[in-house]
Amino acid sequence: MKDLTQGSEGKLIFNFALPMLIGNVFQQLYNTVDSIIVGNTIGKEALAAVGASFPIIFLLVSLIMGVTMGATILIAQFFGARQMDEVKRTIDTTYLFVFFAALGATALGLATSGPILRLLKTPAEIFPLAKEYLDIIFAGIIVMFGYNTISAVLRGLGDSLTPLYFLIIATVVNILLDLLFIKVFHWGVAGAAWATVIAQGVSFLLGLIYLHKTHELFVFNLKKISFDRRLFLAGLKIGLPSGIQQMLVASGMMALTRIVNGFGTNAVAAYTAAGRIDSFASMPAMNLSVALSSFVGQNLGANKPERVKKGYLATLGMATLISLTITLTVIFFGPQLVAIFNQDPDVIAIGSNYLVIVGSFYIIFSTMFVTNGVLRGAGDTLIPMFFTVCSLWLIRVPLSAFLAQRMDTNGIWWGIPIAWTVGALLSVSYYRSGRWKRKVVVKIHPAS
Repeated sequence: MKDLTQGSEGKLIFNFALPMLIGNVFQQLYNTVDSIIVGNTIGKEALAAVGASFPIIFLLVSLIMGVTMGATILIAQFFGARQMDEVKRTIDTTYLFVFFAALGATALGLATSGPILRLLKTPAEIFPLAKEYLDIIFAGIIVMFGYNTISAVLRGLGDSLTPLYFLIIATVVNILLDLLFIKVFHWGVAGAAWATVIAQGVSFLLGLIYLHKTHELFVFNLKKISFDRRLFLAGLKIGLPSGIQQMLVASGMMALTRIVNGFGTNAVAAYTAAGRIDSFASMPAMNLSVALSSFVGQNLGANKPERVKKGYLATLGMATLISLTITLTVIFFGPQLVAIFNQDPDVIAIGSNYLVIVGSFYIIFSTMFVTNGVLRGAGDTLIPMFFTVCSLWLIRVPLSAFLAQRMDTNGIWWGIPIAWTVGALLSVSYYRSGRWKRKVVVKIHPAS
């Protein structure tokens, strides 16, 4: 455990956030490398197909991963209490649930991939490629679920570093297989999909081997494995709200993708490329927010509320400086960044416009996320979730659809920063009201 109640607020938060940021960079490299190799080797249609598939995959896995988050918390609590039998039962229950959930997800995904792509108005020229990519990912989704489950178990046992190692290995394997399957074997988007599935399968197997070697308690034994309904429901109660929030976010992404799909392959390819860059640009603020939540939780628990404001302002300052640097980068080098994914002039033009419009508001985005980090750290998780869902479904999606009819793709892009601005105003206003302090589990008493 890291003690965040002593020392420089800004330094503690930055050092806590850095390993998470590195891990997320490697996580994003999965999709980014696929997109770069596919976009440059096969073409913009294949790039668009991979991008059009992502929100559907995210929607299907988000609810399941919410449940594994609940398992992480249960494992952490039982492990901290040295109740090893309960740890074992929780791990067994999670394994069984994820296995059958993966089978269900595979069947559902393969049965609905075509209808969902049609519902999203996927352009005809990329439809077969998108369906091929999706079907392969769905066929191998059991290893994706397995890998995430192993990572959740390890985090619950207090090990956040080993999952990072597995992630790095998976990313390297994915890159090598992308090059082999696409450039050498010429498998097209199917090669990108198989590279992802195999890479995650390697990480899953490494995780199982590691767990088995570290403690005999965690050895997988099919004859002795059992499902504990009590523990399953307890984990579901903890993880389901997060899973539902992720599903709402994923469905919002699908709604936005449907709007973009209406403008054809060039728009979808540009949105995919710019979206990959956008994902990297948003990571510093998101990880600083997570680190700030832990900082706030510890300091409120230690009855040091004065450090919360200092930590908030320090994090806000760091996030603002980083966001400003990223904004200048994407504005001045937008065309070159999009060209990394595909050289088509129309794709570059549309993607560059996205980066100029959206990238100009990264400071607003970081303010919203950092402020929500304070609220979550105090235990007030419902309000930030409400703000996120409202800004997405009440502002971004309808406004993007409305503006798209008047400004083409630029109208879609403007809906994103406007929604951020509304979300930031709501979060900052709620923070300044101080009502979030009432949610603190450990009561704060004035210093005597």
